[in-house]
Amino acid sequence: MAAIVVSLATSLSSSSSLKALRSSSSLFFSKLGPVRSVAVRGFGFRVVSFGVAPQGRGSICFYSSGRREGKFMAHSISRATLGLTQPAQFEPPKISFTAKEIDVVEWKGDILAVGVTEKDMAMDDNSKFKNPILRKLDSQLGGLLSEASSEEEFTGKAGQSTVLRLPGLGSKRVGLIGLGQSASTAIDFKSLGESVAAAAKASQASNVAVVLASSEGLSNESKLTAATALASGTVLGTHEDARYKSESKISVLKSVDIIGLGTGPELEKKLKYAEDVSVAVILGRELVNSPANVLTPVALAEEASKIASMHSDVLSATILDEEKCKDLKMGSYLGVAAASANPPRFIHLCYKPPGGSAKVKLALVGKGLTFDSGGYNIKTGPGCSIETMKCDMGGSAAVLGAAKAIGQIKPPGVEIHFVIAACENMISGTGMRPGDIITASNGKTIEVNNTDAEGRLTLADALVYTCNLGVEKIIDLATLTGACVVALGPAVAGVFTPSDELAKEVLEAADVSGEKLWRMPLEESYWETMKSGVADMLNTSVNRTAGAITAALFLKQFVDEKVQWMHIDIAGTALSTDKKRGATGFGITTLVEWVLKNSS
Repeated sequence: MAAIVVSLATSLSSSSSLKALRSSSSLFFSKLGPVRSVAVRGFGFRVVSFGVAPQGRGSICFYSSGRREGKFMAHSISRATLGLTQPAQFEPPKISFTAKEIDVVEWKGDILAVGVTEKDMAMDDNSKFKNPILRKLDSQLGGLLSEASSEEEFTGKAGQSTVLRLPGLGSKRVGLIGLGQSASTAIDFKSLGESVAAAAKASQASNVAVVLASSEGLSNESKLTAATALASGTVLGTHEDARYKSESKISVLKSVDIIGLGTGPELEKKLKYAEDVSVAVILGRELVNSPANVLTPVALAEEASKIASMHSDVLSATILDEEKCKDLKMGSYLGVAAASANPPRFIHLCYKPPGGSAKVKLALVGKGLTFDSGGYNIKTGPGCSIETMKCDMGGSAAVLGAAKAIGQIKPPGVEIHFVIAACENMISGTGMRPGDIITASNGKTIEVNNTDAEGRLTLADALVYTCNLGVEKIIDLATLTGACVVALGPAVAGVFTPSDELAKEVLEAADVSGEKLWRMPLEESYWETMKSGVADMLNTSVNRTAGAITAALFLKQFVDEKVQWMHIDIAGTALSTDKKRGATGFGITTLVEWVLKNSS
C-alpha cells in the first residue's frame, strides 16, 4: 500500500472549515488515488495524517482524549444532523436530600407531603383521624384537613393525591398522597417520590418535606429502602426530557427533607447512591428518547467514550470500526449493518476497580439498534410500531447507564465489561436479504429467514466477543421480541437463563431496585423449530409460537457453556405506556444492584 503522511497546523473549528478541507482534500486525493483513512484529532478537527490505498473508499478517523472514537464515512457527518435537529443541553435535576427527625408541624417550606395508606385515613366516631400524624396536623389546622380530604373524596388509594393550601402551618401547602392498602416495597416508595415530584412541579415548589403517616412498623433496613426509593422516584419524577422542545415547563424543586426515616451516615450514603443511579437512569432515558437522525451508531459510540473519559480512573473505552469487526469475523453483526449509510460501531467499555484487584469478572451486553426498519421484512401494518424503533437500542442504553453509575460509585473487587454492537437495520442494495446465509464469529452459520429478527444476530457476535474476554457471568438486555410483550405486558421484563444461581442473584437485585422481572422457561425441545436445512440454524422459528423462548435459545448458541448467562427481554418495558410515551431507563437500577451484590 502506498502511504503519505501530511501534517497540517490548521485547526478546523467550524463546519465551513471542514467543508473547505473536504473540497481541497478531494482534489489532493484525486491525484494520489482512493483514500483509505484520514486521521483527525480532537473536537477542533486537527488533521494529522492521510493514508492512501490502491483501492477503497474515503473515511475519517476521530480521536478524543487519547482514545479512538471510531471511524465513520465522511457523508455521515451531515447525516448525523439530518433535519437540522440538535438537542438542547439540560443538566440532570440537582436536588438536595436531607434526612431529618423533627415534628412535622414545625417544618417550614412549600409543600409538606404525607404518604398515607387507606388504613391511615380511618376516622373515629368524632370524624377525627385515628392516625397520630394526621390527627396532629388536623388539630393544628383546626379540622380543615379532615374536612377537605372528605370533600375531595380522598381515601388513600394508590395513585390518589391532593394538595391543599391551608393556613396554620409553616408549610404553604399540605399534600396527601395515597399508597394503597399498604406500603412496604421499593416500588411503593418510588411511586411516592414520583407523586411528590409531580405535586412540586404543579405548584412550582422549590422545597418539599416528605413523611409517612405510618412508619413505626418499618425496620431500619426497610427505612433505608424507603428513603432510597423515595429519593430516586423524586429525581426521576422531576426530570423531563425537553431537549427537543421549543418550550417546556421545568421543575424548580431544589431540596427535599425526608422526615421520620432516620438519620446518620448510612442513610446519607444511601441517598447519595440514589442520586448517582437516578442520574444514570436519566442518561439511559435520554439515549432512548434521542431520534435516529441524531443518535447514530457513531454518536452512540461517542457517548460511550464520553462516559469513559468522565471516569477515566476506572473506565476505558475500545471502539471497533467495520474493518476491525471484519478482522474478528463478525459476519452476523455486519450482515445487519450492511444496508445502512451510517456505519456500525462495536463498543467495549471496561471497568477496573480502584487498586485493580478483582475477584470476579462480569459483563453486561446491550442490543444497540439505533433504528430498526425491519430490513426487507419491513415493519408494516397497524401495530408494527416502526415509529418507535429508535428505542431498539434500549438494551445498550441500560448498559451505558449502568456504566455511568458504576464509574461514579466505584465498587471494589469486580471487573466489568460493557459490550454493545451498535448499528442500524435498514434497506438498500447492499442489505441482508431473506434466505441469505451469514457466518458468526464462532463459525456457526445462520440462514436468515426474517431480516426483522436482527437484534439476535448482532447479539450473537457480541456474546462471542464477550465470552472471549474470560468473564464468568454475562447479562444481556434487549428489546428483542414482541412475543415477550404479548406474554408479560408493558410492566414486566422476561428473564431467561439456565443458571438458577444467576437467576436468584438478579431477581433479588430487581426486588431491591423496584423493577419487575419474571423468569421464563428455556424449553430446549423448541430448538427443533430453529433448525435449517442448509445452515446450522435459522434466525427465527418456523412457527409463530414461543417466540421469546426461541429467541433466547438462539442467543444461547453463542455463549460458552462455562459462563453463567442471562438474557433479559425488555421489549415491553423500555417505553412507558402513559401519555408521555417516553423511555423508562428500565434495567439500570437492577444491573447496578447486581454488580454491587457481586462486589460485596
